[in-house]
Amino acid sequence: MALRCDLIIRDATLIDGTGAPRRRGDIGVKGDRIAAIGDLSGMSADREVMAEGHVVAPGFIDAHTHDDQAVLCGPACMLCKTSQGVTTVVVGNCGISLSPVPMAERPPAPLDSVAELSFWNFDSFAAYAERLRTEPSAVNTLALIGHMSLRVGAMGRELDRPATDKEAERMRKQLAQSLAEGAAGLSTGLFYPPSKHAPTDEVIAVAEALREHKGLYVTHMRDEADHVLDSIEETLKIGEAVGAPVIISHHKCAQPENHGRSVQTLPLIEEYAAKYPVAFDMYPYTASSTSLAARKPRPDVPVTVATSVPHPEMAGRELKDIAAEWGVGLEEAAQRLLPAGAVFHNMSEEDVRRIMSHRLSMIGSDGGPLAKHPHPRLWGTFPRVLGLYSRELGLFDLETAVHKMTGRTAQVFGIEDRGVLKEGAFADLVLFDAGTVRDRATFTEPKQPADGIVETWVNGQSVYTHAAGASDTPAGRLLQRAA
Repeated sequence: MALRCDLIIRDATLIDGTGAPRRRGDIGVKGDRIAAIGDLSGMSADREVMAEGHVVAPGFIDAHTHDDQAVLCGPACMLCKTSQGVTTVVVGNCGISLSPVPMAERPPAPLDSVAELSFWNFDSFAAYAERLRTEPSAVNTLALIGHMSLRVGAMGRELDRPATDKEAERMRKQLAQSLAEGAAGLSTGLFYPPSKHAPTDEVIAVAEALREHKGLYVTHMRDEADHVLDSIEETLKIGEAVGAPVIISHHKCAQPENHGRSVQTLPLIEEYAAKYPVAFDMYPYTASSTSLAARKPRPDVPVTVATSVPHPEMAGRELKDIAAEWGVGLEEAAQRLLPAGAVFHNMSEEDVRRIMSHRLSMIGSDGGPLAKHPHPRLWGTFPRVLGLYSRELGLFDLETAVHKMTGRTAQVFGIEDRGVLKEGAFADLVLFDAGTVRDRATFTEPKQPADGIVETWVNGQSVYTHAAGASDTPAGRLLQRAA
Protein backbone atom coordinates (compact mmCIF):
# COMPACT_ATOMS: atom_id res chain seq x y z
CA MET A 1 0.00 0.00 0.00
CA ALA A 2 1.42 3.37 -1.02
CA LEU A 3 2.27 5.86 1.70
CA ARG A 4 -0.37 8.53 2.13
CA CYS A 5 0.90 11.93 3.22
CA ASP A 6 -0.73 14.84 4.94
CA LEU A 7 0.85 17.22 2.42
CA ILE A 8 2.57 16.80 -0.94
CA ILE A 9 4.17 19.74 -2.74
CA ARG A 10 4.46 18.69 -6.38
CA ASP A 11 6.74 19.80 -9.20
CA ALA A 12 9.00 21.94 -7.05
CA THR A 13 12.55 23.15 -7.51
CA LEU A 14 14.15 21.61 -4.43
CA ILE A 15 17.05 23.50 -2.81
CA ASP A 16 18.03 21.34 0.12
CA GLY A 17 19.99 23.77 2.34
CA THR A 18 23.36 22.03 2.03
CA GLY A 19 24.59 24.14 -0.88
CA ALA A 20 24.09 21.24 -3.30
CA PRO A 21 22.63 21.93 -6.77
CA ARG A 22 18.86 22.29 -7.09
CA ARG A 23 16.74 19.50 -8.52
CA ARG A 24 13.14 19.08 -9.62
CA GLY A 25 10.82 16.86 -7.62
CA ASP A 26 8.05 16.44 -5.07
CA ILE A 27 8.18 16.55 -1.29
CA GLY A 28 5.78 14.74 1.01
CA VAL A 29 5.03 15.53 4.66
CA LYS A 30 3.44 13.29 7.26
CA GLY A 31 2.85 14.76 10.70
CA ASP A 32 5.76 17.05 11.55
CA ARG A 33 8.37 15.32 9.35
CA ILE A 34 9.40 15.09 5.73
CA ALA A 35 8.23 11.61 4.71
CA ALA A 36 9.47 11.38 1.11
CA ILE A 37 11.33 13.35 -1.57
CA GLY A 38 11.50 12.64 -5.30
CA ASP A 39 8.89 11.40 -7.76
CA LEU A 40 5.82 10.99 -5.59
CA SER A 41 3.34 10.52 -8.45
CA GLY A 42 2.31 7.20 -6.91
CA MET A 43 1.41 8.82 -3.58
CA SER A 44 -1.59 10.85 -2.51
CA ALA A 45 -2.15 13.38 0.27
CA ASP A 46 -4.88 15.16 2.17
CA ARG A 47 -3.57 18.41 0.66
CA GLU A 48 -1.60 18.78 -2.55
CA VAL A 49 0.16 22.00 -3.56
CA MET A 50 1.25 22.50 -7.16
CA ALA A 51 4.55 24.37 -6.96
CA GLU A 52 4.85 24.79 -10.74
CA GLY A 53 8.61 24.98 -10.49
CA HIS A 54 8.75 27.41 -7.57
CA VAL A 55 11.43 26.73 -4.98
CA VAL A 56 10.89 24.62 -1.88
CA ALA A 57 13.65 25.15 0.66
CA PRO A 58 14.10 24.47 4.36
CA GLY A 59 12.48 27.17 6.46
CA PHE A 60 14.91 29.99 7.14
CA ILE A 61 16.63 30.18 10.53
CA ASP A 62 17.07 33.72 11.81
CA ALA A 63 20.46 33.55 13.52
CA HIS A 64 20.09 36.79 15.46
CA THR A 65 16.83 38.21 16.81
CA HIS A 66 15.38 40.14 19.70
CA ASP A 67 12.07 38.30 19.49
CA ASP A 68 12.19 37.32 23.19
CA GLN A 69 8.80 38.94 23.88
CA ALA A 70 7.33 38.53 20.40
CA VAL A 71 7.43 34.72 20.56
CA LEU A 72 5.28 34.92 23.71
CA CYS A 73 2.55 37.02 22.13
CA GLY A 74 0.78 34.49 19.93
CA PRO A 75 1.28 33.28 16.34
CA ALA A 76 0.12 36.50 14.65
CA CYS A 77 2.94 38.45 16.33
CA MET A 78 5.45 36.59 14.16
CA LEU A 79 4.05 37.71 10.80
CA CYS A 80 7.22 39.79 10.36
CA LYS A 81 9.15 36.49 10.26
CA THR A 82 6.77 33.92 8.73
CA SER A 83 6.12 36.31 5.82
CA GLN A 84 9.86 36.05 5.04
CA GLY A 85 9.88 32.23 5.21
CA VAL A 86 11.50 32.20 8.66
CA THR A 87 10.58 29.14 10.73
CA THR A 88 13.11 29.33 13.60
CA VAL A 89 14.44 32.31 15.56
CA VAL A 90 17.40 32.58 17.95
CA VAL A 91 16.55 34.86 20.90
CA GLY A 92 18.53 36.19 23.86
CA ASN A 93 21.17 38.00 21.81
CA CYS A 94 23.48 40.93 22.60
CA GLY A 95 23.59 40.02 26.29
CA ILE A 96 19.83 40.54 26.71
CA SER A 97 17.42 37.77 27.71
CA LEU A 98 14.05 37.77 29.48
CA SER A 99 15.26 35.08 31.86
CA PRO A 100 16.52 34.14 34.40
CA VAL A 101 16.31 37.58 36.07
CA PRO A 102 12.95 39.29 36.70
CA MET A 103 12.85 43.09 36.70
CA ALA A 104 10.64 45.09 39.08
CA GLU A 105 11.29 48.37 37.25
CA ARG A 106 12.20 49.40 33.72
CA PRO A 107 15.67 47.95 33.07
CA PRO A 108 18.51 50.09 31.73
CA ALA A 109 19.00 50.50 27.99
CA PRO A 110 19.25 48.48 25.83
CA LEU A 111 17.45 45.82 27.89
CA ASP A 112 14.34 48.02 27.85
CA SER A 113 14.12 47.78 24.06
CA VAL A 114 13.56 44.01 23.96
CA ALA A 115 10.48 43.68 26.16
CA GLU A 116 7.86 45.67 28.00
CA LEU A 117 8.19 45.67 31.79
CA SER A 118 5.27 43.24 32.26
CA PHE A 119 7.29 40.54 30.44
CA TRP A 120 10.32 40.77 32.76
CA ASN A 121 8.85 38.21 35.16
CA PHE A 122 10.78 34.99 34.51
CA ASP A 123 12.96 33.95 37.46
CA SER A 124 14.42 30.96 35.64
CA PHE A 125 14.94 29.77 32.10
CA ALA A 126 12.62 26.87 32.95
CA ALA A 127 9.80 29.36 33.53
CA TYR A 128 10.41 31.01 30.17
CA ALA A 129 10.58 27.61 28.48
CA GLU A 130 7.33 26.51 30.10
CA ARG A 131 5.57 29.63 28.84
CA LEU A 132 6.75 28.83 25.30
CA ARG A 133 5.56 25.24 25.64
CA THR A 134 2.11 26.12 26.96
CA GLU A 135 1.55 29.11 24.65
CA PRO A 136 3.50 28.24 21.48
CA SER A 137 4.54 30.73 18.85
CA ALA A 138 4.17 30.33 15.11
CA VAL A 139 7.92 29.68 14.87
CA ASN A 140 10.50 27.55 16.65
CA THR A 141 12.70 29.24 19.26
CA LEU A 142 16.29 28.59 20.31
CA ALA A 143 17.25 30.69 23.34
CA LEU A 144 20.47 32.15 24.72
CA ILE A 145 21.07 33.63 28.18
CA GLY A 146 22.21 37.25 28.30
CA HIS A 147 25.23 38.33 30.32
CA MET A 148 23.70 41.79 30.68
CA SER A 149 20.58 40.32 32.27
CA LEU A 150 22.69 38.19 34.61
CA ARG A 151 24.72 41.26 35.51
CA VAL A 152 21.65 43.27 36.54
CA GLY A 153 20.51 40.33 38.65
CA ALA A 154 23.84 40.01 40.43
CA MET A 155 24.82 43.69 40.69
CA GLY A 156 21.59 45.68 40.62
CA ARG A 157 22.09 49.11 39.05
CA GLU A 158 25.75 49.32 40.15
CA LEU A 159 26.99 48.31 36.72
CA ASP A 160 29.82 50.79 36.09
CA ARG A 161 32.47 48.51 37.59
CA PRO A 162 33.76 44.93 37.28
CA ALA A 163 31.82 42.24 39.10
CA THR A 164 33.27 40.87 42.31
CA ASP A 165 34.27 37.20 42.41
CA LYS A 166 31.08 36.48 44.39
CA GLU A 167 28.91 38.28 41.83
CA ALA A 168 30.61 36.52 38.90
CA GLU A 169 30.06 33.18 40.63
CA ARG A 170 26.38 33.96 41.08
CA MET A 171 26.13 34.71 37.35
CA ARG A 172 27.97 31.50 36.50
CA LYS A 173 25.60 29.42 38.62
CA GLN A 174 22.54 31.04 37.06
CA LEU A 175 23.94 30.41 33.61
CA ALA A 176 24.73 26.78 34.48
CA GLN A 177 21.19 26.24 35.73
CA SER A 178 19.72 27.83 32.61
CA LEU A 179 21.86 25.65 30.34
CA ALA A 180 20.73 22.57 32.26
CA GLU A 181 17.14 23.68 31.68
CA GLY A 182 17.62 23.93 27.91
CA ALA A 183 19.24 27.25 27.04
CA ALA A 184 21.74 27.03 24.18
CA GLY A 185 24.53 29.32 25.38
CA LEU A 186 25.65 32.69 26.68
CA SER A 187 25.42 35.98 24.81
CA THR A 188 27.23 39.20 25.66
CA GLY A 189 26.80 42.82 24.69
CA LEU A 190 30.11 44.28 25.83
CA PHE A 191 29.55 47.41 23.73
CA TYR A 192 26.68 48.58 25.95
CA PRO A 193 26.96 50.54 29.24
CA PRO A 194 25.52 47.78 31.50
CA SER A 195 28.32 45.43 30.37
CA LYS A 196 31.14 47.62 29.02
CA HIS A 197 32.82 47.72 32.46
CA ALA A 198 32.99 43.91 32.55
CA PRO A 199 36.64 42.95 31.94
CA THR A 200 37.54 39.90 29.89
CA ASP A 201 38.28 37.90 33.04
CA GLU A 202 34.75 38.48 34.34
CA VAL A 203 33.21 37.19 31.12
CA ILE A 204 35.45 34.12 31.20
CA ALA A 205 34.52 33.42 34.82
CA VAL A 206 30.79 33.52 34.00
CA ALA A 207 31.23 31.63 30.72
CA GLU A 208 32.96 28.71 32.50
CA ALA A 209 29.46 27.21 32.77
CA LEU A 210 29.55 26.65 29.00
CA ARG A 211 32.28 24.06 29.29
CA GLU A 212 30.27 21.42 31.16
CA HIS A 213 27.07 22.00 29.17
CA LYS A 214 28.76 22.44 25.78
CA GLY A 215 27.06 25.79 25.21
CA LEU A 216 27.78 28.50 22.66
CA TYR A 217 29.47 31.85 23.22
CA VAL A 218 27.66 34.49 21.13
CA THR A 219 28.72 38.12 21.28
CA HIS A 220 27.95 41.66 20.30
CA MET A 221 31.61 42.55 20.61
CA ARG A 222 33.06 45.34 22.70
CA ASP A 223 33.86 47.45 19.65
CA GLU A 224 32.78 47.15 16.01
CA ALA A 225 34.48 50.38 15.01
CA ASP A 226 38.02 51.65 15.69
CA HIS A 227 39.02 48.68 17.86
CA VAL A 228 37.24 45.95 15.93
CA LEU A 229 40.41 43.84 15.55
CA ASP A 230 41.10 43.98 19.30
CA SER A 231 37.51 42.94 19.94
CA ILE A 232 37.82 39.92 17.66
CA GLU A 233 40.95 38.91 19.58
CA GLU A 234 39.10 39.27 22.90
CA THR A 235 36.14 37.28 21.60
CA LEU A 236 38.29 34.35 20.57
CA LYS A 237 40.24 34.50 23.83
CA ILE A 238 36.98 34.08 25.76
CA GLY A 239 35.76 31.21 23.60
CA GLU A 240 39.07 29.34 23.77
CA ALA A 241 39.35 29.87 27.54
CA VAL A 242 36.09 28.03 28.21
CA GLY A 243 36.11 25.63 25.25
CA ALA A 244 32.99 27.09 23.65
CA PRO A 245 32.24 27.57 19.93
CA VAL A 246 32.15 31.28 19.09
CA ILE A 247 29.58 33.26 17.10
CA ILE A 248 30.27 36.92 16.37
CA SER A 249 27.00 38.81 16.14
CA HIS A 250 26.11 41.08 13.20
CA HIS A 251 29.71 41.44 12.04
CA LYS A 252 30.38 44.92 10.66
CA CYS A 253 32.93 47.71 10.39
CA ALA A 254 31.08 50.69 11.82
CA GLN A 255 31.56 54.43 11.30
CA PRO A 256 32.93 56.05 8.11
CA GLU A 257 36.58 55.98 9.22
CA ASN A 258 36.40 52.16 9.41
CA HIS A 259 34.79 51.48 6.05
CA GLY A 260 36.75 48.88 4.10
CA ARG A 261 38.32 47.24 7.14
CA SER A 262 36.57 43.94 6.45
CA VAL A 263 39.72 43.18 4.42
CA GLN A 264 41.41 43.00 7.85
CA THR A 265 38.67 41.49 10.00
CA LEU A 266 37.74 38.56 7.77
CA PRO A 267 41.30 37.15 7.43
CA LEU A 268 41.70 37.41 11.22
CA ILE A 269 38.49 35.46 11.77
CA GLU A 270 39.61 32.95 9.13
CA GLU A 271 42.91 32.49 10.95
CA TYR A 272 41.11 31.52 14.15
CA ALA A 273 38.50 29.43 12.33
CA ALA A 274 41.27 27.20 10.97
CA LYS A 275 41.89 25.93 14.49
CA TYR A 276 38.69 26.69 16.42
CA PRO A 277 34.88 26.74 15.78
CA VAL A 278 34.10 30.33 14.78
CA ALA A 279 31.16 31.76 12.82
CA PHE A 280 29.41 35.09 12.40
CA ASP A 281 26.02 36.39 11.38
CA MET A 282 25.24 39.58 9.46
CA TYR A 283 22.31 41.48 8.00
CA PRO A 284 22.05 42.82 4.42
CA TYR A 285 21.88 46.56 5.15
CA THR A 286 24.32 49.45 5.58
CA ALA A 287 22.47 50.79 8.63
CA SER A 288 22.52 49.45 12.18
CA SER A 289 19.85 49.90 14.84
CA THR A 290 20.10 50.05 18.60
CA SER A 291 19.49 52.34 21.57
CA LEU A 292 19.81 56.02 20.66
CA ALA A 293 22.04 56.35 23.72
CA ALA A 294 24.50 53.76 22.41
CA ARG A 295 26.38 56.08 20.06
CA LYS A 296 27.21 59.78 20.24
CA PRO A 297 25.45 61.43 17.31
CA ARG A 298 27.66 63.00 14.67
CA PRO A 299 26.87 64.99 11.51
CA ASP A 300 28.38 62.45 9.08
CA VAL A 301 26.22 59.53 10.32
CA PRO A 302 22.51 60.06 9.56
CA VAL A 303 20.22 58.88 12.38
CA THR A 304 16.53 57.98 12.17
CA VAL A 305 14.49 57.71 15.36
CA ALA A 306 12.87 54.27 15.66
CA THR A 307 11.00 54.85 18.91
CA SER A 308 10.96 57.37 21.76
CA VAL A 309 9.20 57.04 25.10
CA PRO A 310 8.79 60.80 25.83
CA HIS A 311 8.25 61.76 22.16
CA PRO A 312 6.57 58.83 20.33
CA GLU A 313 5.47 61.23 17.59
CA MET A 314 9.11 61.51 16.48
CA ALA A 315 9.39 57.88 15.37
CA GLY A 316 10.46 57.73 11.73
CA ARG A 317 11.98 61.20 11.70
CA GLU A 318 15.61 62.20 11.18
CA LEU A 319 17.50 63.30 14.29
CA LYS A 320 18.98 66.30 12.47
CA ASP A 321 15.50 67.51 11.51
CA ILE A 322 14.25 67.14 15.08
CA ALA A 323 17.29 69.02 16.38
CA ALA A 324 16.71 71.84 13.88
CA GLU A 325 13.01 72.01 14.78
CA TRP A 326 13.84 72.25 18.48
CA GLY A 327 16.72 74.66 17.88
CA VAL A 328 19.28 72.48 19.67
CA GLY A 329 22.34 70.39 18.76
CA LEU A 330 22.26 66.70 17.90
CA GLU A 331 23.35 65.60 21.38
CA GLU A 332 20.74 67.70 23.15
CA ALA A 333 18.02 66.42 20.81
CA ALA A 334 19.08 62.83 21.46
CA GLN A 335 19.00 63.39 25.23
CA ARG A 336 15.46 64.76 25.06
CA LEU A 337 14.28 61.70 23.12
CA LEU A 338 15.62 59.10 25.60
CA PRO A 339 14.70 56.35 26.29
CA ALA A 340 14.74 55.79 22.56
CA GLY A 341 15.88 53.54 19.74
CA ALA A 342 17.41 54.62 16.46
CA VAL A 343 18.73 53.58 13.06
CA PHE A 344 22.34 54.60 12.35
CA HIS A 345 23.52 54.75 8.71
CA ASN A 346 27.12 53.90 9.54
CA MET A 347 28.33 51.06 7.26
CA SER A 348 29.58 50.70 3.69
CA GLU A 349 27.97 48.59 0.97
CA GLU A 350 31.38 47.20 0.02
CA ASP A 351 31.88 45.76 3.50
CA VAL A 352 28.34 44.41 3.61
CA ARG A 353 28.85 42.47 0.38
CA ARG A 354 32.29 41.21 1.36
CA ILE A 355 31.08 40.00 4.77
CA MET A 356 27.89 38.45 3.38
CA SER A 357 29.68 36.49 0.69
CA HIS A 358 32.27 35.06 3.09
CA ARG A 359 31.98 31.30 3.60
CA LEU A 360 31.60 31.63 7.39
CA SER A 361 28.63 34.00 7.28
CA MET A 362 25.06 33.32 8.32
CA ILE A 363 22.05 35.61 7.97
CA GLY A 364 20.36 37.20 10.97
CA SER A 365 17.86 40.06 11.04
CA ASP A 366 18.62 41.71 14.41
CA GLY A 367 15.23 43.39 14.09
CA GLY A 368 13.44 45.33 16.82
CA PRO A 369 9.85 44.09 16.99
CA LEU A 370 8.81 46.63 19.66
CA ALA A 371 9.94 49.70 17.71
CA LYS A 372 7.17 51.94 16.41
CA HIS A 373 9.23 52.60 13.26
CA PRO A 374 11.65 49.64 13.08
CA HIS A 375 14.65 49.09 10.87
CA PRO A 376 13.38 47.37 7.68
CA ARG A 377 15.52 44.32 8.46
CA LEU A 378 12.73 43.14 10.78
CA TRP A 379 10.51 42.45 7.77
CA GLY A 380 12.94 42.30 4.85
CA THR A 381 16.22 40.55 5.64
CA PHE A 382 15.76 37.12 4.07
CA PRO A 383 13.95 38.07 0.83
CA ARG A 384 16.48 40.88 0.42
CA VAL A 385 19.32 38.35 0.35
CA LEU A 386 17.42 36.16 -2.12
CA GLY A 387 16.18 38.93 -4.38
CA LEU A 388 18.69 41.78 -4.33
CA TYR A 389 21.97 40.11 -3.45
CA SER A 390 21.56 36.71 -5.11
CA ARG A 391 19.25 37.24 -8.10
CA GLU A 392 19.91 40.87 -9.05
CA LEU A 393 23.52 41.48 -7.98
CA GLY A 394 24.76 37.89 -8.43
CA LEU A 395 26.81 38.01 -5.23
CA PHE A 396 26.30 34.25 -4.93
CA ASP A 397 23.96 31.65 -6.39
CA LEU A 398 20.58 30.78 -4.91
CA GLU A 399 21.84 27.52 -3.42
CA THR A 400 24.49 29.43 -1.46
CA ALA A 401 21.97 32.05 -0.33
CA VAL A 402 19.64 29.37 1.01
CA HIS A 403 22.53 27.53 2.67
CA LYS A 404 23.51 30.68 4.61
CA MET A 405 19.94 30.85 5.96
CA THR A 406 19.35 27.16 6.66
CA GLY A 407 21.88 24.32 6.74
CA ARG A 408 24.81 26.52 7.70
CA THR A 409 22.90 28.09 10.59
CA ALA A 410 21.51 24.77 11.83
CA GLN A 411 25.01 23.29 11.87
CA VAL A 412 26.55 26.24 13.74
CA PHE A 413 23.83 26.32 16.40
CA GLY A 414 23.55 22.55 16.73
CA ILE A 415 19.92 22.35 15.60
CA GLU A 416 19.27 18.75 14.62
CA ASP A 417 17.06 17.68 11.71
CA ARG A 418 16.28 21.23 10.63
CA GLY A 419 17.77 23.46 7.96
CA VAL A 420 17.87 20.67 5.37
CA LEU A 421 15.49 18.86 3.06
CA LYS A 422 15.88 15.17 3.78
CA GLU A 423 13.60 12.31 4.68
CA GLY A 424 13.02 12.25 8.42
CA ALA A 425 13.88 15.93 8.96
CA PHE A 426 11.31 18.23 10.50
CA ALA A 427 8.97 19.78 7.96
CA ASP A 428 10.01 23.42 8.34
CA LEU A 429 9.52 24.57 4.75
CA VAL A 430 9.19 27.66 2.59
CA LEU A 431 7.77 27.84 -0.94
CA PHE A 432 8.91 30.90 -2.87
CA ASP A 433 9.11 32.29 -6.39
CA ALA A 434 12.82 32.72 -7.17
CA GLY A 435 12.02 35.15 -9.98
CA THR A 436 9.98 37.62 -7.92
CA VAL A 437 11.03 37.22 -4.29
CA ARG A 438 12.18 40.55 -2.87
CA ASP A 439 11.95 42.72 0.21
CA ARG A 440 9.36 45.51 0.24
CA ALA A 441 10.24 46.92 3.66
CA THR A 442 12.04 50.27 3.37
CA PHE A 443 13.46 52.81 5.79
CA THR A 444 10.40 55.01 5.22
CA GLU A 445 7.83 52.15 5.16
CA PRO A 446 9.45 49.37 7.21
CA LYS A 447 6.46 47.17 8.06
CA GLN A 448 5.90 45.62 4.63
CA PRO A 449 5.63 41.87 3.91
CA ALA A 450 7.88 40.55 1.17
CA ASP A 451 6.92 39.66 -2.36
CA GLY A 452 7.37 36.12 -3.64
CA ILE A 453 7.04 34.13 -0.40
CA VAL A 454 4.14 31.84 -1.31
CA GLU A 455 3.75 29.75 1.85
CA THR A 456 5.59 28.86 5.07
CA TRP A 457 5.22 25.66 7.10
CA VAL A 458 6.50 25.01 10.64
CA ASN A 459 6.60 21.41 11.85
CA GLY A 460 4.35 20.44 8.96
CA GLN A 461 1.70 23.09 9.64
CA SER A 462 0.99 26.10 7.44
CA VAL A 463 1.66 29.33 9.32
CA TYR A 464 1.65 31.85 6.45
CA THR A 465 0.39 32.23 2.90
CA HIS A 466 0.93 35.24 0.69
CA ALA A 467 -2.77 35.19 -0.15
CA ALA A 468 -4.16 35.08 3.40
CA GLY A 469 -1.31 36.26 5.63
CA ALA A 470 -0.51 34.75 9.02
CA SER A 471 -2.50 31.83 10.35
CA ASP A 472 -3.35 31.44 14.04
CA THR A 473 -1.55 28.08 14.18
CA PRO A 474 0.79 27.77 17.21
CA ALA A 475 3.10 25.38 15.39
CA GLY A 476 6.41 26.42 16.92
CA ARG A 477 8.47 24.61 19.55
CA LEU A 478 11.26 25.41 21.95
CA LEU A 479 14.43 23.90 20.50
CA GLN A 480 17.53 22.69 22.31
CA ARG A 481 21.05 22.65 21.05
CA ALA A 482 22.49 19.22 20.29
CA ALA A 483 25.88 19.13 22.03
